[in-house]
This record gives sequence, C-alpha cells and structure tokens, in this order.
Amino acid sequence: ILGSAQDGASTISECFQAASRMRVGDADSWHAEWSRQAVSKARRAEEVRSGAVHTAKASLLRASNYHRVSELFLAPFDPRRRRIFASCVAASEAHLRLLTPPGESVAIGLSDGSGDVLDAYFIRPRGTAPHPVVIAFGGLDGCKDELVQRMARAATERGLALLLVDLPGQGKALRERNMPGRTDTEVPVAACVDYLLQRDDIDGNAIALYGASLGGVYAARAASAEHRLKAVVSDGVIFNLHAGLQSRLTHGEVEGWALLQWVFGCDTPTAVVEKSKQLAMAEFMDRIRCPYLIVQGEYDFLGLQTAIDAFDHAKRCGVNAELRVFTGEETGASHCQADNPTLGMEFICDWLALRLVAR
Repeated sequence: ILGSAQDGASTISECFQAASRMRVGDADSWHAEWSRQAVSKARRAEEVRSGAVHTAKASLLRASNYHRVSELFLAPFDPRRRRIFASCVAASEAHLRLLTPPGESVAIGLSDGSGDVLDAYFIRPRGTAPHPVVIAFGGLDGCKDELVQRMARAATERGLALLLVDLPGQGKALRERNMPGRTDTEVPVAACVDYLLQRDDIDGNAIALYGASLGGVYAARAASAEHRLKAVVSDGVIFNLHAGLQSRLTHGEVEGWALLQWVFGCDTPTAVVEKSKQLAMAEFMDRIRCPYLIVQGEYDFLGLQTAIDAFDHAKRCGVNAELRVFTGEETGASHCQADNPTLGMEFICDWLALRLVAR
C-alpha cells in the first residue's frame, strides 16, 4: 500500500495515520481504518469536484485503493465484502470519468453459451487511434481496480490502451456475479479479443496480454490457445501450482484454503488441488506462439526457482521467451515488484510498447 503512493493510489501520511490507529492482529481494525480513509477521500472528491477536477480525480483513486485493501483480511464469505467492493468500483468509475480521454466501464459477454459477463475498464491513451492494447488481469485475490493505479500511467504514456478485466473468480465476477474461477482462461481472453476487434479505436493486429501473480499462469494458458495475441507477460509465475498445493495439503498446512475454495468454487481443499491440475504450465506452454516475458523478483515469496523452471521449459519448447529478474540491489525484488511497482511497470510497458507500438 505504501508502494502504491508512487502512482498516486495512497499517500505516505494517510498510510501511517491508518496504521497508527490499528490494533495489532485485529482484522476488523484493519478494515475500519482503511474504510475511514476511503470514505474521507471520496467525500473530499465530492466536495471539490466542480472546481478542482485534478484533486477530485486523485482523491477518487486513493478512495478506490483504500476500499480495496480494507477487505484483504476479512473472511472470504464475510457479507461486508460485497458492499466494500461496490464502493471500490464506484470510486474507480468516477476516477475513470475524469481521465483525459475518459475511461469506460464495459461488459463483455462470453461466447461459450454460459451467459456469463465479464466486467472491465477500457482506458485509452491520448493521440490518434487506432491504438495498440493490452488485456490485463490480476491474480488469486486481484481485481481490475488495482490495475487502474498500477498500469494506467505507464501504459498510456507509451501509447498503449488497456482493457482491465475481472476474470471469473476475481473482483466483481466473484462478489456480484457469483462466477468462480475457471481454468480455461483462453475462453474469457478470447471474448476480450473479440470485443476489442469490434472497436474502431483499436489496432486489431497489436493486442497483448498481461497477468500478475496467479494471473501470470492464467495469461500463459490463455496465450497457448489464443493466437491472435502478439505478446504475453507473466508478472510472477507458479510453474507447477498443482504440486505446490498438493504439498501444502500433504503437510497439513491450513492457511489460505478458505480463500482458495471461495475463488475456485470448491467445497474442499482436495477439490482445489484437483482443479489446479489444469494450470500446470508444462502442459500448455509449448503452444505459446508470441513473444513471452516472465518477470519475477529475487525475493518473491513464491521463490525465484519457479520462474526459472518456467523459463527453461519454455525455451526447451522453442518458445520465444525472456526472463527478467528484479534483484534486491535494484529493488522491485518482491512479489510483482510490490516494493517498487513503478520500476516493474516501466520495464513491462517498455517491453510491450517495443512489440506493439512499432507495428
């Protein structure tokens, strides 16, 4: 949360103020203090909007982020989650409307006969259309709203449009549409590509994909089947998710299963482990045809070796893959560069722009 200050989604003083009021180990006080900050920023935006658009826009971005983080330690089925996320989305949408050019909230129907709909934000850069575009999503507990703060500035400065998506099992899809996570991520990604190809402000020959954390696995699987993509980025990978979860189950680890069961729509940890078999990267990486970037931090809590294993396997399969490791010396070395997100996103968006903008 402190790191997000670099991109305007928090301020150092507000973070320390919230922390100073919390009771150590008390999830409810965590929720209460971030909610207090969020409500304060939303109120400030409302008070100044008519005469100070830039202040309103900045306040709304912080309000969205503070609402989002306020739910992080609540139980998966806590009824407050839905209300909190609705407030997060309302702040995000109000922020998007104040961008230049304004961002859009869009709904994308899946073509698999399910009737399911994906919620997304579309953000355009300034300049003449058509634009290259990056489809982006987060990980296990990620959502499109955190990507507004994380990606928008770096991408649009480089001429890249963004389609930020809540996949099944994420954000609004999980909380409001009751859509659990699915492992055939090529289906929702294909729907996103179909949607973008219908827009006259998008270059249909310059569409890329970005996934963070578990989203990095989702992105690799999607790119293995969706060959209209021109580049793909895994910002953090878990080469063999199934083996990792099976090991946790075998050793009796209890932390995190409730969240995993909620996200994947499973009744038991065993069912989660079984479902994760379909996300073992060795089973699909050989079918990636576009340039592929893997980014991992030296001190990622997932470990560095899992990214090295993914990269080595991709190269053995003939994939045009690159590996970028952020070290402790340069910072950006934690999970998805949480300790210096600006550094990571600058590198990633430079890499994407070199492969899309010139086209």
